[in-house]
Amino acid sequence: MTDRIANADKIFFPDTGLTKGDLAAYYRRIAPVMCPHLAGRPITLNRFPDGIDGTYFIQKSVSDHYPNWIDSVTVSKEDGHITQPLIDNASALAYFVGQGAVAFHVWLSRHDRPHHPDRLIFDLDPPDDDFAAVASAARAVRDRLKALGLVSFVMTTGSSGLHVSVPLDRRADFDRVRAFAARVAESLVADAPDTLTTAHAKARRGDRLYLDIGRNAYAQTGVAPYSVRPKPGAPIATPLAWGELGDRRLHAQRFHIGNIFRRLGQRECPWSDIQRRAQSLDQAIEALDAAP
Repeated sequence: MTDRIANADKIFFPDTGLTKGDLAAYYRRIAPVMCPHLAGRPITLNRFPDGIDGTYFIQKSVSDHYPNWIDSVTVSKEDGHITQPLIDNASALAYFVGQGAVAFHVWLSRHDRPHHPDRLIFDLDPPDDDFAAVASAARAVRDRLKALGLVSFVMTTGSSGLHVSVPLDRRADFDRVRAFAARVAESLVADAPDTLTTAHAKARRGDRLYLDIGRNAYAQTGVAPYSVRPKPGAPIATPLAWGELGDRRLHAQRFHIGNIFRRLGQRECPWSDIQRRAQSLDQAIEALDAAP
C-alpha cells in the first residue's frame, strides 16, 4: 500500500498557495475524525487535476488503474450497476487526492442497506450572504424536529449554507424518509412563507431561503463532514455544536485548512456521538399526523 503523491508541489488553491501535497497532508491528518463519517458509504469524487481554477469533473465509478487495496462496492442504478469506491483510512483519502480529488461526497445510506438511509438532511441554501438568516432557519428546523421527538445535528457546508442532519436507525426506506422531510419542510414554510421556500427553481425563490430535502433519495449524496470544498481559502464542511450558531463570526466558510486543527485541538468534534444517536421516524411521523 502506498499513498505517495505525484506532483505534490502543484498549486491547487492559487489564492493561498496550497498545493496538492498540502491537501493530501490535510486529509491524512483529519482521517481519524473524518473516516467514521465515510465508512461504508459509496463515495463520489470531485476531481480538479489542475487545481480549483482548472477543469473539473465528478467521478462516481472506480477506475481500472486503482490499486487493489482501494475498497469498492457495486450498487444498482437505473440502467444497471455501478462500482464506487469506499474510504475508511488515511491512505485511501491521500490516494484520491493524488488523483486530483478535492472534495468527497457520500451517500446518505451505507452499502449493506443501500435503500435504508441512516441520515436525513435538510440543506439550507440562502439567497444571499446573510448568514444570520441561515442560522435562524437552522434553529427553526431543529426546534420543529425536537417537537417531533428527534435529535438533530448541524454542519457548515463550506460553501454558502448549513446542513441539518438527523441520524436514523435504518428502519425506514428512502421514500418514507423523503416524504417525512418534505412534510416537515412544508410545515416550516407554512409558518414563515416570506422567508422560507421549498421551490426548487431559483426563479421561484425570490429572496427566500431554500429548504432543500432533495438529497434524501437513493444514490443522492451530501458533502462529507470535514471535506474541503473547491473554493478560495480551502473552506471545510465542519460539524458544529448548536450553541455555535450564536457566534457572530460564524459563516459557511468560517473553518478552513488553516484553522480547523486549532479548533479540534480546543474541542471534541460535535458529531463524535452522532452514530450512537440513531433514531426511528415512527413516533415522529405519528406526531406529525396528529398535529392540527
